[in-house]
Amino acid sequence: MFSLSTWLHLRIPFSFFLMPVYLFALGHSPNFTESRIILSFLIIHLLLYPASNGYNSYFDKDEKSIGGLKNPPPVRKGLYYTSLFFDLVAVLIGMKISFLFAAMLVVYGLVSKAYSHPSIRLKKFAISGWIITGFFQGFFTFLMCYEGINAFGFTGFKNPNVLIPGLLTTLMLWANYPMTQVYQHEEDRKRGDKTLSLLLGVRGTFVFTALMFGVAVLLFALYFIYFYKMKYAIVFLLSLSPVLMYFFIWLAQAFKNEEAVTYGRTMWLNFISAICLNGFFVYFFLDTSQVIQAIKAGF
Repeated sequence: MFSLSTWLHLRIPFSFFLMPVYLFALGHSPNFTESRIILSFLIIHLLLYPASNGYNSYFDKDEKSIGGLKNPPPVRKGLYYTSLFFDLVAVLIGMKISFLFAAMLVVYGLVSKAYSHPSIRLKKFAISGWIITGFFQGFFTFLMCYEGINAFGFTGFKNPNVLIPGLLTTLMLWANYPMTQVYQHEEDRKRGDKTLSLLLGVRGTFVFTALMFGVAVLLFALYFIYFYKMKYAIVFLLSLSPVLMYFFIWLAQAFKNEEAVTYGRTMWLNFISAICLNGFFVYFFLDTSQVIQAIKAGF
């Protein structure tokens, strides 16, 4: 059942690109323990996300490059069962943290399956697919990570300092998501999928992402200033400068020649973004949780 093809389609390393949501939630967590951090992190990044990747790959049956896999091998039936097994294990282990966390894992799994399953296939709907995907990979996932780390239950979701960053996460996902589809237009068109990027076109995708990302970054900065300190807004903006530099150089090249829009360039954008955001959110967690101060004090 667990063949090389199945292993590749789980795309476990791709979880690195999704890690900023977890780390952002960690930075807002007042009730974390070492065991919950480790357990929730492993459940989400080594079980839940790979299960979603594998399930969607099974129904997409991509012949060209997909996120985290340049040359996808043909899918096998074992991929379908392996993805369901990973989901089941994630939920069962999640019960050790809380029933709410396990239930949210189930909901995330169901929504992610709707993205590619032929009976629903959110990928066929440009606007609604974009909205639903951004909401669940952003706001919902932020709350799910927060519950996995803190185990507060529903009462933990009442805090504006949890809801607002969750919404900001969705806004960032809405900005970035079309860029993850920009090199797949030919494949999506052939399957009859109507992604937002395909609707916007190559140039439209770049312009849309630039505008949405600008709004998201501004609101992130204002959030850090209002709820925390100016220094976090400044460090956040500085952290994103490599992303902005790469994006606008690529935009200029793509406007001159759309052949510059490739899988490799897209993955580099994802990689640079993940490095910058993961780095900032780790710093944010260590600084706001007083871990850095404790290390300096010799604890």
